[in-house]
Amino acid sequence: MFQGKTYSVYILASHRNGTLYIGVTNNLIKRAWEHKNKLVKSFTEKYNVDKLVYYETTNNINAALLREKQLKKWNRQWKLELIEKENPDWIDLSTEYYKNKSEIE
Repeated sequence: MFQGKTYSVYILASHRNGTLYIGVTNNLIKRAWEHKNKLVKSFTEKYNVDKLVYYETTNNINAALLREKQLKKWNRQWKLELIEKENPDWIDLSTEYYKNKSEIE
């Protein structure tokens, strides 16, 4: 049976209660790796925002883009509460994927 693409809306943090970044991708593992290894020359590199602290997935790109826009409009406290609800210890959710780089390709 055909499985469509999966899209992820994600939140990265510099550290607990630190600088946040919200993005969307169709390959969360690879994208998180790129942020962690400073391969993304952007806001996340400049402010050392590389810990994946929250994500949600969907098979609908329009739903993912809409959710990304929604989260970006939220006030900071709401974003922190969302992270705390799902990941109260602010664990970097991406570390389990990086035993070796070949796992992301």
